[in-house]
Amino acid sequence: MERSDYIFGLRAIIEAMEAGKDIDKILVKNDINGDLARELLGKAKTYGILVRRVPQEKLNRITMKNHQGAIAILSAVPYQRLDNIIPMLYEEGKNPLMVVLDGVTDIRNFGAISRTACCAGVDAIVIPEHNSVSITADAIKTSAGALFHIPVCRERSTLEAVRQLKDNGYKIVAATEKGARNYTRTDFTVPVAIVMGAEETGISNEVLKVADDLAAIPIIGEISSLNVSVAAGVMIYEAVRQRMKE
Repeated sequence: MERSDYIFGLRAIIEAMEAGKDIDKILVKNDINGDLARELLGKAKTYGILVRRVPQEKLNRITMKNHQGAIAILSAVPYQRLDNIIPMLYEEGKNPLMVVLDGVTDIRNFGAISRTACCAGVDAIVIPEHNSVSITADAIKTSAGALFHIPVCRERSTLEAVRQLKDNGYKIVAATEKGARNYTRTDFTVPVAIVMGAEETGISNEVLKVADDLAAIPIIGEISSLNVSVAAGVMIYEAVRQRMKE
């Protein structure tokens, strides 16, 4: 990791948060304590920055300098908020199309989905804070730089994000083999958020319950599922096809 990718030291991280630096997450030693550490954790909670407790050895692998038990990993690209994106798209007169990733952790899949989304004119990608990919140098490289051009919103949870989108007039389309409707029969011409799940676990049941449509991509061959980035491309470009036809 390059020096410019992180900040270490309790006071330095606190000052970085107060200065508005784009921080992806903060790694803190499992047993960190003390007044300054408590101030750091409090600031992180206030600013909505993800904190992960890790062994001392993990911090030492990043830097052997006096990190004081805390290292902040900087975001390669600043995250956006749905609170800002949703009204902005409506104000611009757009018919919004978003992609929500539920539990997708593979950086290569994230990069590939981001590249496809950018090419297709998707307005934003939504990811949760936990159990998810984040914007890293590797993700940007895999996306062929697309992550510099498409907003990525990181919200507290997928469920909260989906509910917020639904409350603001979005149709929630979950791509799942549990769906009875062929994906080509789903109406993508309205404001839509396409939800894609992790390959191993799929979309969580709680998110499926609030979805408006469960759309399935037919599998004819012997392998039972598509790679999530390929499946996302199929769903996204079906939306493009329908909207161009309209």
